This record gives sequence, structure tokens and C-alpha cells, in this order.
Amino acid sequence: MVMRCGRRVMIEIGSCSWTEKTLIRSGEFYVKGIRTAEERLRYYAERFTTVEVDSTYYAMPSPGTSALWAERTSQNFIFHIKVYGALTGHGVDPRTVPGDVLRVLPGGEHHRGKVYIKDPSLLRVLAERFIESLDPLIRSDKIGIMVFQFPQWFHYKAAHLDYIATCKEMMHGIPMGVEFRHGSWLTSQRRETVFSFLRENRITYITADEPQFGNLATVPFIPEVTTKTAYLRLHGRNRGNWLRKGIETSLRYDYLYSDDELREFIPPVLGLDRRSEKTYVMFNNCNGGSAMKNGMRLKEFMKKEGIR
Repeated sequence: MVMRCGRRVMIEIGSCSWTEKTLIRSGEFYVKGIRTAEERLRYYAERFTTVEVDSTYYAMPSPGTSALWAERTSQNFIFHIKVYGALTGHGVDPRTVPGDVLRVLPGGEHHRGKVYIKDPSLLRVLAERFIESLDPLIRSDKIGIMVFQFPQWFHYKAAHLDYIATCKEMMHGIPMGVEFRHGSWLTSQRRETVFSFLRENRITYITADEPQFGNLATVPFIPEVTTKTAYLRLHGRNRGNWLRKGIETSLRYDYLYSDDELREFIPPVLGLDRRSEKTYVMFNNCNGGSAMKNGMRLKEFMKKEGIR
């Protein structure tokens, strides 16, 4: 935080993972000798003030793990939590589903080794278990927002608006953010309706940067504020891999923003900051350490501008 022209600037920069396997293997961020989970988180938290937890999308953490995250970071460090995939309509590994929930799932919800949970009552149970797993972070006041990244097949329609409102209810007051992956939510005809809905329900709109194809396959970069928190997720612009099926997920995010591209983000970030109490700029191009490189480089540019 700094003062700029008499106004507090509250912009925090971070990565959407600190444990992504290509990041750990590459040696591009963690120095020699950093080997354990504790050492990696402490090392990261000495350089950044916030992080998004990606592993929680794949499986709920144990409360013990959440407690270690809280213990290994400073008092003001903030974790944003990508919610368990079942809550956003994604298929999940059945081994990550609580046994009592898994036993009552209809057979039709099993598909290609994953389960898709649609029953509203079971989703509420999963939401409760998920929140319980994060209790140490909640009690430590270290959670920023719960990141709901909906899939590409989650198109704009009334039923999906209703489900987003239900998700907000299931979070029991923990701040919630929504990232859309299909362009139908942000067409010129619909975006103001969507933003109004999010404001009315006190849900943070997540501004995404990703490859563009001139159609609805991805979302356009439209910075907007719908709560007191502004949040950006910068995925990189790897057009060649973005829509490819069957590839390692990390390869979609194999992209290093150029200095010119990073500088282009500064005006919209400042615009969001003027309209919010806190702005988070989160790099999701985590493959091989690009997110950390870009995050630290953007910090340098903003410092030169007197912003940080």
C-alpha cells in the first residue's frame, strides 16, 4: 500500500499457485535448497503477500493442512481459495468425494473416471465440508475470496444465475468471486445485466485475461468492479494450446507475458483500484515459474511509477 495523489493504493500481486509441479521442477523461482512444502510456502510468502490455492479445486484439504498454511505465513498474508470442482459443475476424482456422498450418487453421474454431482442437497453437503476444511484459515482471517471458476459449458441462462446465487448462500458470508469461461456472459447485450446481478448479490466479478479467438469460446478482457474487491486472473495468451483437448493442463498456461504486455495492464489495474478498496492481480500462467516472473516484473514497473 502507498499513497498516490492523496489516495491510498491497495494493489496486491500474486500467483494462482505456489506448488504447481512444473514450477517446482524448473528451478526458475525456488532457489537451490528449497525442498519441502514448508520451505516453499515460506519462501513464496517472503516475496508476495497473497496467493490463490489451486489444489483445493482438485480435492478438499484437511483442516490440518489449512492450519499449516496459516502458521507458515505472516499475519496479513491472504489466501484466495479455488473452490472444489464439484461445486462449479466439473467432474471430480471419486477418490476426493466424501464416502457418504459417493455412496448415494446415481450411477449416471459417473463418467470416464470422474463423477459429476448435480443433486442440490449433496452439493450443499460438499459446500459445508469444504468450508469446514478451511476453518483454520477462516479463523485466522486469512481468506480473501472463494474463487468459483465455472466451465466453458456454463453458458448464460436464468438457471445458472440462480445457481450462482445459491453458491453465494452456501458460502455463509465468506466473500465469493466468479470467473466465467464462456463469452455469452459478457456480450455487449448482457454484460451490464450480469454485472448488476453480481452487485446485487455482493459477488466479486473476476476479470480474466486469456487468448482471444473472435467468438464466444473465451471471455474478453473487460475490467469491472462489482464489490469492494477487484480481482484479476491473468492466464496468459497461449492460443496454440488453449482449446486443445487431451493435453496436460499446465501447457495451456505456458506463457510469459512480455514487458509491453505487462505495462498494458497498469492503466486498467489503476482504474479498478480507484473503484475498489483492494485490488488483486493474480497470475495463473504458472507453468515453469512464469507467474512469479511476471508478478515480480509487474511489481517493478509499478514501483517505478510510484504505485507500489
